[in-house]
Amino acid sequence: MPPDRPPPSGPDSGPVTAADLEALLRASVAEGPGDPAGLFDPDGALWQVDREALLFLGAGRALLLQLAHPWVAAGVAAHSVALDDPLGRFHRTFGIVFALVFGSVAQAEAAARRLHRRHAAVTGRLPGAAGPFAAGSPYRANDPAALAWVHATLADTALLVHDRVLPPLPAERRDLYWREQRRLARLFGIRAEDLPPDWEAFQAGCRAAWDGPLLTVTPEARHVAESLFRGRRPWLRTPRWLLDVTAVLLPERLAHGFGLVPDARTRERAERALDRVRRSYPRLPGRLRFVAPYQEARARLDGRPAPDLGTRTLNRLWIGRDRL
Repeated sequence: MPPDRPPPSGPDSGPVTAADLEALLRASVAEGPGDPAGLFDPDGALWQVDREALLFLGAGRALLLQLAHPWVAAGVAAHSVALDDPLGRFHRTFGIVFALVFGSVAQAEAAARRLHRRHAAVTGRLPGAAGPFAAGSPYRANDPAALAWVHATLADTALLVHDRVLPPLPAERRDLYWREQRRLARLFGIRAEDLPPDWEAFQAGCRAAWDGPLLTVTPEARHVAESLFRGRRPWLRTPRWLLDVTAVLLPERLAHGFGLVPDARTRERAERALDRVRRSYPRLPGRLRFVAPYQEARARLDGRPAPDLGTRTLNRLWIGRDRL
């Protein structure tokens, strides 16, 4: 988790280096089950949660929570091609995350290195004062605190959405999920010992961040969010019902900052949408319910190294290419 009050001069620790990442990768490989599974147990809670296509319902929440961090918003606004290619950003983001979770050891390592290289190129100075940061203070995407915040938004949102639609994970599986998330964080360049020790402490840290001075919706954050959610092409615009769901899943202060109003009417529409998902989603065949990278991983476990035509087709939908 990011510090509640980072120094206003900018990042307070050195960036994660390539050597740092390699050391963390070696630790991850040593602790993981190895191929054909990859870095995580197929029977674990991380696979159980991240295989669900319904997690897409939380994509907007995770993105807006990330943009509420001034460093993230400034970096995306200045360095990302997402505004011109939101679908490409979706594919790149999910391509990396799914490769880390469901990929072979080599695929997961390659994805972690690719993520690090992308982040290493994102540095700059804040265009204006934001939260505890002064105008002109430096930012860098490979700062451990920024990386920890991005990881936190993904871990928190995934389980939140899972438990809103499907039977909530029991306590022991939730604890396992967080232990595996701490290991996943290594692939971002974050040391597990720098994260909260258990799920309850992690949730307390999230609540403190939502209510604290660090997160603030800057003009850059609003511009990026507007561009991605409204879309320059009509067919890429986020549907109204999904905006409603995003509004009610966000902390209320941040929802208002992004121009989303989680009032009673919005909550009613969002709950109707979630009710429809709860009724229909569990009935979907596995081919549609579970994301294609998970299906590719299951095939690998069964001794089929190449995904079939259906998986390759759905992979192009999820990650923009036919295999991890």
